[in-house]
Amino acid sequence: MRKTFINTLIEEARKDERIFLITPDLGYSILEPFQAEFPERFLNVGIAEQNAIGVAAGLALNGKIPYVYSIIPFVTSRCFEQVKIDCAYMKTNVRIVGVGAGYSYGSAGATHHSIEDIAIMRALPNLAIVAPGCPNEVKELTKHSVNHQGAIYIRLSKSGEPVVNNVKIEFAKLSTLIDGHDFAIIATSNMLEEAHNIALDYVKEGRSPILLSAHTLKPFDREKIKEFISLKIPIITMEEHSIVGGLASIVSEIIALSGTGVKFMPIAIPDEFSHFVGGQKFIKEKMGLGNNKLKIDKFLSENIVCPKTF
Repeated sequence: MRKTFINTLIEEARKDERIFLITPDLGYSILEPFQAEFPERFLNVGIAEQNAIGVAAGLALNGKIPYVYSIIPFVTSRCFEQVKIDCAYMKTNVRIVGVGAGYSYGSAGATHHSIEDIAIMRALPNLAIVAPGCPNEVKELTKHSVNHQGAIYIRLSKSGEPVVNNVKIEFAKLSTLIDGHDFAIIATSNMLEEAHNIALDYVKEGRSPILLSAHTLKPFDREKIKEFISLKIPIITMEEHSIVGGLASIVSEIIALSGTGVKFMPIAIPDEFSHFVGGQKFIKEKMGLGNNKLKIDKFLSENIVCPKTF
C-alpha cells in the first residue's frame, strides 16, 4: 500500500504543482522517489509532528495541497490538537497519511500500534477518513484526495496487501465485492483480504454472502446499511481496530438509530492494550482476531438457516 500511495502521489504531482509532501523524519525507502523528482516540494521537518501539521496547514492556507506522512500514532494522537485546530476546525486541505494500521508494527510495541486512530479522528468534525484495504483502493482514494475539500485522514497498512477490490471505488460509498442475499460481511482496511477469503469460502459451501469494503469511514454509506436492516439481513463487521469507535461502532450506531432490530456481530480488537511482542499475525491471534471463520460460522448457525448446510 505504501508504494502504491507514493507512486500515485508522484503521478498526481506531475500534473498538479500544488502538491507537497511533508514528513517528520519517517518514510525512508518509500518517500525518496518523490523527494528526488520534486525536491522543492518535499520537506522533512525532523521529529516534530506538531510542527509538521502546522506547516501543512500554512501551506494549505496558501493554496497548496500538503500531505503529511508518518506512522499512524505520530500523525494522529501525538499531534491531535494541531489536527483538531489547524486542520479540522479551520477546514484546511491537509491530507494526513498514517501508515501501519492495527498491529502492522507489532514488534515495536504499543507505542506503534494503531488501534484507536479511527475513533479519535472520527470525533473531529470536518475531517474525512478513508481506510483502503487493497492497492486499488489506495490508488483511487489518493486520486480523490487531491481535490477533496477539507482535511482528510488516509489510513494505510504497511505492505504486501494483494489487490482484492476490482469494482468501482467511489469515495463515501461501500464497494460491493461479492453480491449475495443471506448475510453481509463489511470489512475495512487491513482486514479486507481475510474477509474476502472467508466470503469466498462461503460461496464454495453454497452460501450467499454479501461482501462489502468500507474504504470510506467518514462520511459513511449509511443508506447501504439501512437496506440490510430493512431486509433483516445479519451483519458482520471486521476491522483491525478497537471495538470502541471504529467500524463496529459506526454500524451499530446506524442499527440503533434505525429503531429496528437486526442480528449483528462485530469482529474487532477488544478494549485492551496489547502487551505481546511479535509479528502482526501473532499479536492479532493473541488479541482475539484469530479463527474468525469459526466465529462467523457459530454466529450464522444461531441466526440464519441455510437449507444446503443445516
